[in-house]
Amino acid sequence: MSEPRTVDVVIIGAGAAGENAAERVVQGGLTAVLIEAELVGGECSYWACMPSKALLRPGTALLAAQSVAGSREAATQTLDAAAVLKRRDEFTSHWQDDGQVDWVKGAGIELIRGHAWLTGVRTVEVAGNDGGRHLLHARHAVALATGSVPTAPPLPGLDDIDYWGTRQATSAQNIPGRLTVFGGGVSGTELAQAFARLGSSVTLVARGNLLAMYPAEARELVKAGLRADGVDLRLHTSADSVRRNADGEVELILSDGGGTVTSDELLVSTGRHPALEGLGLESIGLEPKKLDTDTTGRVSDNDWLYAVGDAAGKVLLTHQGKYEARATGAAIVARAAGKLSGDPAPWSSYAQTADDHAVPNVVFTDPEIASVGLSMEQARDAGKNVSDVSLPIAVAGSSLYADDYQGWAQLVIDDDSRTILGATFAGPDVAELLHSATIAVVGQVPLERLWHAVPSYPTVSEVWLRLLEKCGL
Repeated sequence: MSEPRTVDVVIIGAGAAGENAAERVVQGGLTAVLIEAELVGGECSYWACMPSKALLRPGTALLAAQSVAGSREAATQTLDAAAVLKRRDEFTSHWQDDGQVDWVKGAGIELIRGHAWLTGVRTVEVAGNDGGRHLLHARHAVALATGSVPTAPPLPGLDDIDYWGTRQATSAQNIPGRLTVFGGGVSGTELAQAFARLGSSVTLVARGNLLAMYPAEARELVKAGLRADGVDLRLHTSADSVRRNADGEVELILSDGGGTVTSDELLVSTGRHPALEGLGLESIGLEPKKLDTDTTGRVSDNDWLYAVGDAAGKVLLTHQGKYEARATGAAIVARAAGKLSGDPAPWSSYAQTADDHAVPNVVFTDPEIASVGLSMEQARDAGKNVSDVSLPIAVAGSSLYADDYQGWAQLVIDDDSRTILGATFAGPDVAELLHSATIAVVGQVPLERLWHAVPSYPTVSEVWLRLLEKCGL
């Protein structure tokens, strides 16, 4: 083992959240060591956000061309699967992290490749990928940025067969003739559509509804989109067991006499949970389940341990993890300089206030769902006096965007402050409407002032005008 040494901050996990925390710490004048056992850049760069969207985008672009008279006649009718996979490989840098390693070094951050765990207060041991051992003492903070791992369902037979998780699906080098997707959340839904458009015969089995966390009107649009692509939706359907038969096919046996779904591959996408096992949390009296963190990311009852991104378990979204990491890095620097004590003010540079009020997220299916802030149910549970306005997206811009454009929009209104608490859009390319809603929610812009934010004509954004008119403006 190398000689023990002291640095200002140790960050375990070099995904997007870890990189951002380390960068903010170094920019604040502290030293930082970033530790990663796999690829620098993490899940999003190689197995989640980037490859999944690279698989989805060609199909969306093709349908967009086919949705407008004139381009429809020129568009080919099928995707070139090999070309799509090749482009996906380029977005993952062929699962090589040289570019991200160069960025880390250029930012003045020390990188150690290996598996790290806590051995005590402010102390981290690392088993290096090169066989070396390191013992680090953090002068100011240790930040956990270890991401999340899939949650496997208690399905009899699953442990006995080879199956796909989202990693295997997003890095697949061949398109299976038949694919069963088990799970109706965001990842399962996106990948079901991606593979259907790439040529698979896809069956999606979900124990509940599809995308159950979104309003029914938005869900129905996505269901229609998947069915148009040939996806067989088996919703509110459970499975008793799974097996591979003598021919190597996957047989998913459905409950209540629902029969058997047979396919070449099974993709299990039933959620994720923070990756906290093997981090030595027991050595400081914590259970490796879920960490309680304050608004700066600091773990409860500690003045030195932080968690950011999926590891913190608040919002499992890359952009929100990066946001948390920036706030946490700034808070570590401020506390080290004696400029921050206690809890920071909400909406300050040290506080992760948006986690509670304004989390933007997009389901990149076709059509898309884009939402931010509180749903009606969440707002009521929080004791808010709320109402909503909703309508189909039917403006000049949407008509120009696509023939027979189908979309839907909703605003959740705080009736006391006359501000927007949440917004949801569903339809082709509505992700580009989301940031304006996020700004309105974060800025708590009064509806009467928002009325003066005039949308350009003819764009899909004109739906804002129609929504505000329904608010009585």
